[in-house]
This record gives sequence, C-alpha cells and structure tokens, in this order.
Amino acid sequence: MIEKMTPAMRQFYAMKEKHPDCIIFFRMGDFYETFGDDAGVVSRELDIVLTARGKDQEGERMPLAGVPYHAAETYIARLVSKGYRVAVCEQIEDPKKAKGIVKRDVVRVITPGTVIDASMIASPGARYLMALCPDGPKFGLAFLDISTGEFFVEECAGDRDFSGILSEVERYRPQECIVGPPLPDGLEGRLADLEVLVTRFREDAFSEKTARDLLLGHFKTLSLDGYGCAELDAAVRAAGAALAYATETQYSALSHITGLSVRAPADRMMLDAITLRNLEITETIRGEGKEGTLIHVLDRTRTAMGSRTLRSHLVNPLISAARIDARLDAVEYLCQNTAVRTDLRDLLKQCADIERIAGRIAYGNATPRDLVTLGASLGCVAGIRGLFPEEAPEEITDALGRLGDFAGVIDLIDRAIADDPPATLKNGGAIREGYSAELDELHRLSGSGRTWIAEFQQTERERTGIRSLKVKYNRVFGYTIEITKPNLHLVPDDYDRRQTTANGERFTTPALKEKEALIASADERLLSLEAELFANLLGTLAASVAAFQETARAVGVLDLHAALADVALRNAYVRPELDDGLKTVIRDGRHPVVEEKTAGTFIPNDTLLDSEGDQILIITGANMAGKSTYMRAVALITVMAQMGSFVPASYASIGLVDRVFTRVGASDDLSSGRSTFMVEMQELANILNNVTERSLVILDEIGRGTSTIDGYSIAKAVLEYLHGTRGKGPRTLFATHFHQLIDVEGSLKRVKNYHFAVKETGSDVVFLRKIIPGATDKSYGIHVARLAGVPAKVTQRAEKILQETADAVSSPDAKGRRYTQMLLISDTPVTRPSPVVEELKKLDPDTLTPRTALEKIYDLKRIAGEEGR
Repeated sequence: MIEKMTPAMRQFYAMKEKHPDCIIFFRMGDFYETFGDDAGVVSRELDIVLTARGKDQEGERMPLAGVPYHAAETYIARLVSKGYRVAVCEQIEDPKKAKGIVKRDVVRVITPGTVIDASMIASPGARYLMALCPDGPKFGLAFLDISTGEFFVEECAGDRDFSGILSEVERYRPQECIVGPPLPDGLEGRLADLEVLVTRFREDAFSEKTARDLLLGHFKTLSLDGYGCAELDAAVRAAGAALAYATETQYSALSHITGLSVRAPADRMMLDAITLRNLEITETIRGEGKEGTLIHVLDRTRTAMGSRTLRSHLVNPLISAARIDARLDAVEYLCQNTAVRTDLRDLLKQCADIERIAGRIAYGNATPRDLVTLGASLGCVAGIRGLFPEEAPEEITDALGRLGDFAGVIDLIDRAIADDPPATLKNGGAIREGYSAELDELHRLSGSGRTWIAEFQQTERERTGIRSLKVKYNRVFGYTIEITKPNLHLVPDDYDRRQTTANGERFTTPALKEKEALIASADERLLSLEAELFANLLGTLAASVAAFQETARAVGVLDLHAALADVALRNAYVRPELDDGLKTVIRDGRHPVVEEKTAGTFIPNDTLLDSEGDQILIITGANMAGKSTYMRAVALITVMAQMGSFVPASYASIGLVDRVFTRVGASDDLSSGRSTFMVEMQELANILNNVTERSLVILDEIGRGTSTIDGYSIAKAVLEYLHGTRGKGPRTLFATHFHQLIDVEGSLKRVKNYHFAVKETGSDVVFLRKIIPGATDKSYGIHVARLAGVPAKVTQRAEKILQETADAVSSPDAKGRRYTQMLLISDTPVTRPSPVVEELKKLDPDTLTPRTALEKIYDLKRIAGEEGR
C-alpha cells in the first residue's frame, strides 16, 4: 500500500521508522500534524479533536490531529511533561521554491531530559538528564542540564537495595534517565517509582572507548585528567553516553557544555533518599511541592541562578569546617552590611536567567527578547561589581572576580536589537534602525511601497467615484482592489477581474501588479536579511557563552548568600560554630519550617549530644508532645549549618557530621511486596551497616511495626549496637513508646533519658513542648484520640479499659522502675509518693542517737539525689 500513499505520507512513515518511540510533529504549512497512533495520543492527552484524512499503510483512513505551528511549543511542553518524546519534523526548504514534495526532516527530538526552550521550562530549577552505567560492583552516574551546560559525574556502590543510586536520584531529581547495559532486576522499577522516565539508549554509547573519545573530542583535550575523572571508568562511560544522547536528540554540538566535574561523596555530607524525604528538605513527604519544606523557608533568592545554587548547596552540605566558615563569613558580612545587601538584592531582582539564555544562544534558538533581557541583565552585573569594597570576605571576592566585563556585548545588543522587539523573527522588526544600511534601505522601499498603495487607493477613489473602494492584501491574490456589488457598474475598463466574493469583486491593474512585485520582493529580502543578521549576531555572542555561564554561576553564589542573610535577619537565626569534634550543642533550637506556621508561639529546646558523653538520648513522652518535631529540628539545624547557613537557635556548636540517618515512619511498599515492618527493618539495616561515629542518627519508634515483645527486643538491641563497647558512637536521638527502654540508662553509660513535659488539669492535658531530663510512662493516646474527633463513647470506654489494665498489670518490676515525668498539676494530686518521704515516715526520732541520725541524713540525701536523676 505504500506506493499508493501520498508523498507526504511516505515522508511521515520514513520519519516514524527512524524514531519509533517518538510522537512525530510533522510540519505541513501553518500546522504541525500528527498521524495514526501518534494522533490518538495527542488527541487524548491534549484534548484535541481527532479527524481522519488520506490512507495509512493498510489503506484505512489515517487518524489526524494537528496544532498551529505558532503554538506548538506549548503543546509539546505538555506532552513532554507527561513523559512523551517528541520528534519535530520541519520543512527544510522553502515551499515556494520546492520542486515537487517539500523536503522534510527531523531537526530535533525533545525529551523530558533534553528540554532547552524557555517556554517549556516551567521553573528555575535544574533539569537533569541522568545516565546510569553499571560496572561490576559499582555504578557510574552522569548528570547533564543542557539548558545551562552543567555537567558532572560520580560513582557509587551497587547496593542490594540500590540505596546509593536512589539517594542520588532523590538528591538531583532528574527528569529522564538513559540506560544501555542491562540494569539489575528491580532497579528500573524503583526509578519509575520516583517518577523518572527511563529511556533505552544504544549500548555502544556506554562503551569505555566510545565514551572517552566523544568526551575528549567535545572538550578538545588529550586526556580527562584535568576534569578529575580520568580513572573513573564507570563515570566516564555514563558521561559519554549522556553527551551522545543530548547531542543526537538536539542535532547540535552543544558547544555551551564546556566542562565536566566530579562530585565525590568524601567532599559532602551524605543525605540518602530516605533522609531527604523524612526531613522534607526539598519536597514534602507527600510530594505536594515546596511549601512545608526547608527549601521553601530558605529560598528568598532573587534569580534563577541563585535558586539552583541554593538547592545544590542544600542537598550537598559540606564536611569541611574551613569551607563552611568561608560561606558563613559571606552570610555574616551581608547581614552586617545592610546597604550593600539591599542594593545587591535590588539589582539581582532585575537579573534574568543568564545561564539559560547562554544555552539558547549556543543552541541557536535564542529570541530577540532573550538578547534584550541578556543585555539588561549584564548591565545589572556591571552594577553588582561596583557595590562591594575591597575587604569583602573570600567567597564574595571570589564570586566578584568571576563576573565578566561585558561592556562590548551590551553595546552590541543595544545597537543591534530594537527596544521592544517581537517574540520571534517571523514578521521582522527585531533589528534596530541604523544597525544595517541595507536593511534600512529595504525598510524604506517597503514603507514607500505601502505609502504608494495608500496614495493609489485615494487616487482610484477620486477617478472612479467609488468612495468605498479599498486596496487590500491577502496571501493568495496579493494586493487587489475591492469593489462592492452596488458599485460594480462604476468599474473602469482598465480593471482586470481577479475574484468574485460574496459582497462584490476583486480587481487589479498593471500599475498595482508592478508595485506589488516590488513590495513583495522588498519584504521577502527584508525578512531574509533580518534573519541573517540575527543569526550572525547569535554567532558573535556564542563566543562569549562560557563567560556568560561563569558569570551566571557567580551571580548565583552572591544571590544565595544575600538570600541566606535576609532569611537569618528575618527569622532571628544565628551563626553556628563548626569544628572537627563529636559534640552537638544547641541552645533554644527551633524547627525552621514549623516555627513559620506557629506565628511566634514555637517553644525552643536545648540539645546536648556528645559521642563521648551524652551520646544517645532516649526520648519518651506523649503523642503530639513534640518528639518528632524536636528530632527533625536538630537534624535540620545540622544540615543548615553545614550547607553554610545561619540556624534557628540562640547558639549552636556542631561537630561535623558525615551522614544524617533518619527512620521516622514507614508504610507498606505494595509495588515491591514489602510490608511496613520490612520497610522499617530495611531502612534500619541501612543505618546500622553504614553509620560511623561522626554520624547523626534520628530514630522514631523503632520496632512498632511488629509485636510489642519483638519490637521492644529489637529496639533495645539497636540501642546497644549504637552505643557499642568503645568510648564513642554516633550521636543519636531515639524516640520510643517502649517505656521499658528507659532502664537502659542504668546499664549504658552514654545513654540519657529525656521526655516532653505536660500539664494535667483535671481531665485536660496541655502539651508544653519542652524537653527535660528524665523519663515518662504516659503516652496520653486517649487524649489525642479525643482531639482527633474520635466519638466520646469510644474514648470513655478506652479510659475504663486503660484503668482496668493498669490495675491488673501491677508488678514488682513496675514498682522498682524510676520515672521522673514532670506533671504540672492544678487539680490532680501526685499519686506516687517520694522515697524520701516514705523513709522519713519509718523513722522514730526518739530512738536515734546523734551518730545514727547523721547517717540517716546522708542516706536520705543519697536517695533524694537518685530520685532527681
């Protein structure tokens, strides 16, 4: 049936054969058409009417769905956001000059990981293409953002549960992951669970020689030593594949990708996927966006470059006290210099995304408005350089030194581009008058031609006496004289009829034909010359792309520090102290996210953690008393401090932490067939197998997913394991409802009991949100149930059952256990007597000798001291 198809349909099927996994956007005149199964997808996903035209390969009517070419980017963006790949098939010759069928070819493949158009990028955040390459026991990972040119690699171990890989995916949130060699069973599904599109790419692109040769050729170097990855074979294979995929889909050399860097785990605090999620650093646990996350609190940046830099620093905290202090110096300087900070942020507000505009210039799809925006932004950069005195901190002076001097570029753009240019070059008007003498002459000819048309219309009205006579233009017939039906009897003999319309007829004259040819020729040459001038301008600017990128990244650093200073001042944060010790001291620590929602009523808390002293804090207390908020606050303060931010506290001293581990709740993983308890135990295993004495561990309700006895046994064993037999261990916050665990304080010297205070007033309970030394044996679960709206009949019955159970389970062990729950009571008396009072009741003063009385006083003092612990 192919020989019976139209030439256009044969072209379509040829393109579809080359790109079977793509939706083909096939340019036909003013529309991009989609055919067959592609049309069905487009109609369904974009809510576009599905029609039919022509024949398919089987001779059936061909399904068809089209979109206007000027709105195509919007439709493509919607498809790409849903995970589809789109191949754009353009007319690559002028239809007016074509002999036979217009030549067409795919000029670009747009995928979720290779979007570069400004209209398709909804947020300022990085959009990474990830390449994943298994290599024995390890994996090579490459991340490439083609919209900015950022390109880096790393290697990680191939854990059985893929935790290392998944943590990096959670950290950088790639839009697409390309794979070549087969992945271990289950990994592709785990990537899909994280909403990453997995794309199969040709395996040979991942070969070591092919990848290395491609990278060397692209960067025009003899080795990769200068990029620090020469010996990282797995990373090199992944990087080569990523570059090959980007180059092949974009049909471009991507010259704005000018470097490659290595991100080594040894340089940063490790935050695995579980911790990033549990601490809600960049996304909420429910994945509902930024609000309610740490990044939402901290991101007061004024530029897209600053916002990306903030996210990068936040998910990659440092583990070098010197480097952290350098960042803190910059934040402190901007806190103290209000005028500089205010002027800097005012300038930054006017600065567009230089990095992405540079990418579009290199790619060749920058618009006239992009260049005007670039010129204005580079003008702001010039202003920034003049804001700072010479004695600014190192981080600031380093960033200032990387800001380029673009006076020549600004002048060129100002001379070349009109003040308010159109969004595209389609209808001209982008090039400023005076930039090209030839273009100005064509504008004069075109303008004089239109003046002649207006004068001709007036002359013909007077000559014919037809006051309604109009000279109009359309794309089919060109310029014509329109005469309405009532005036047709007045038409002169020298008018040539061209077309009959519903309201009258259209005519032309020899003089009008001649002038139309001149105008059309001038207009066509004008548009062609303007496109040529603009392309040459982009070529000139492309030589500065690397300098634009370096400047953009420096602007991002300055913006980040200014934003963190602004947040610190607004929220009363303090500068933390960092050292190489193993102690964490926080005074009046607050949860940065929760305090924003409490309108100044947040209750701060102190923390002392010392791997050689108070290493493990067992935290007991009521449900909703604040245990989880407190533990997360300690972890977030640590992360903020090591990323280089001030922290929500009145004082903070942090011994550098290499990893933050969290286990704060789990749910069934039905897709993998894992129960709540299995998820909990696997997360716990990851902690216990990777923890070091320099780690911070947050454990909330370990063992609650199984029976009480099993759960208690596991929880106690975990405590003993983390405590260890050596003189130090990981700083650990351990919240539990297994109240028997408080006895561990007596047997493990670096374990201390703490609880959250409550106030009881009759049947009411007030959570005071204050952590204090000692333990509690109350959870107030029934009170929480009442607050949640459980029917009174149920809660009243629960209270009765609780009392019956408490009476039945009175045991000698319970009598010997020591609790120090702080009950601030208004109406309810303390029911547990003091041991000191009980001993005093047993004494008979009349029988005591002075020596015996003194010994009893010492005994009572000892008992009182034990009671107060």
